[in-house]
Amino acid sequence: MAEPIHAFIDNEVKSNDVVLFMKGTPDFPMCGFSGQVVQILNHLGVPYKGINVLENDQLRDGIKTYTNWPTIPQLYVKGEFVGGCDIVREMFQQGELQSHMSGAGVPVKTSV
Repeated sequence: MAEPIHAFIDNEVKSNDVVLFMKGTPDFPMCGFSGQVVQILNHLGVPYKGINVLENDQLRDGIKTYTNWPTIPQLYVKGEFVGGCDIVREMFQQGELQSHMSGAGVPVKTSV
């Protein structure tokens, strides 16, 4: 890793099954896109770690260069970058996110 912040990100992504790099926290999202992904993950009952990029400018910039993805939020499952809000929302609507989570061994609440 070229930068210490990338080492931090890499460690978080690899040591947590599901990680959401977001603006704000899961309890208090600071942007609509982060809020949408939080709602989806909460709806699925997926245990995840939310990391607030607004607390650290290095982290905010570093996450974008880590994946070469320009926007936040960014969702990772089992060390793999899944996507941002639009991709996560589309996958959820088509049932692909639930399959992806289950396939990766992440428990997902069944639909009621």
